[in-house]
Amino acid sequence: MTSEIPKLFGTSGIRGKIGYDITLELAVDIGRAIASYAGGVGSKIVLGYDSRTSNVMMENAVTAGLLQCGCHVLKIGMAPTPLVGYATMKLKADTGVMITASHNPPEYNGIKLWNPDGMAYKQDQERTIEEIIYKKNFKTVSWENIGKVEEIKYVVSDYVTDIINQTNIKHGIKVVVDCANGAASYLSPLILRKVGCSVIAINSQPDGFFPGRLPEPSEKNLGELMEIVKSIGADIGIAHDGDADRMIAIDEKGFVADFDKLLALVCRESGGTVVTTVDASLCTDKCMDEVGGHVIRTKVGDVHVAEAIENNNAQFGGEPSGTWLHPNFCMCPDGILSALRVIELIQKYGPLSEQLDAIPNYPTIRDKVNCENSQKKLIMESVKAKLHIILEDVVDVNPIDGVRISMVDSSWVLIRPSGTESFIRITLEATTIGKAYMIRDQCKEFIEGLL
Repeated sequence: MTSEIPKLFGTSGIRGKIGYDITLELAVDIGRAIASYAGGVGSKIVLGYDSRTSNVMMENAVTAGLLQCGCHVLKIGMAPTPLVGYATMKLKADTGVMITASHNPPEYNGIKLWNPDGMAYKQDQERTIEEIIYKKNFKTVSWENIGKVEEIKYVVSDYVTDIINQTNIKHGIKVVVDCANGAASYLSPLILRKVGCSVIAINSQPDGFFPGRLPEPSEKNLGELMEIVKSIGADIGIAHDGDADRMIAIDEKGFVADFDKLLALVCRESGGTVVTTVDASLCTDKCMDEVGGHVIRTKVGDVHVAEAIENNNAQFGGEPSGTWLHPNFCMCPDGILSALRVIELIQKYGPLSEQLDAIPNYPTIRDKVNCENSQKKLIMESVKAKLHIILEDVVDVNPIDGVRISMVDSSWVLIRPSGTESFIRITLEATTIGKAYMIRDQCKEFIEGLL
């Protein structure tokens, strides 16, 4: 594939504003490309969508493209992303298609693609789809070979049964779950109740306007959940993003659980080999040292984590964002199963806040600088070439994903362009809070000076 072919995929699928970046014409072409790549006549494609207002419109457009190239479309309707990954594996389909923009605002939509084993499409597969679309190399069929549509309902109950069989939770844990009016609005509260939890559900009526809160499960959007958890004495609060491939936890005191520490807890419980990303904290390494485990770091993005899990036979993998993979169940990130795993930890070891407090703490800052996509390449070239000269005591510059700069006292900073939004992201960890702010300020000043 030549460099002139436009890039459609970011770190997690294709996303953009409906009517601008994401058009019906593009959706039809994506359907044609998937069908042309996945096998054509007679191939089976699982298709689901989240709660956005453009969901059925997008579903129909993708379906048209798939049918035109001879694929049979297995529609499962509104579903969280982990159900689409699971269904692709369970139904032995050739590809899974999830129509979602995940945590993006309501005017966005997008598409994520899944392999027969439930793993996200790899980068070379995404590049192939981009090339087929750009070159219009669609394998359309004649009238007698047009594909068929089938609605599959039973796979939902299969998913519920299988995920419950993955857990060992006793009755009595009090949970407040916030589904962001997204795709898990019915399924996540149902599963939590079926495993024995006492459940209060908020923002659990699907609504593409997201009236309860925006689908990004950030602290500023979770005030209601935090207050309810604290006021009713719940053991935990669970917040999903729009498609529920992520999970954010609120401890029993009403505070958002530190992303890195929560990841470290689950990694330690998994033991063995675990996979995380270059932006994850050193506390994961410390926790794995306690159990004689091993940490593998990879690029940001669940597909990179999934590939590393597969290549290293890892027991678990996840990003600090709350996107976690449980390979003994499915290779698709699953925010519902992740919630159950944290509840198991509470049941086994006690209050979540106390478990988190026992994890080694390093001052961490996550920040971002507005940057148009057209400027990202030049900005990152300058960061790689010059930023380490400005920072003190640098011992390593690692370009594995963006630029990660390590310092002699184990402090580090990662500069990388967002794959889904117009930002340059800054993630850093330092030995003192003062040094953390100093590094952050130096990096922001350097990047902003280039814009």
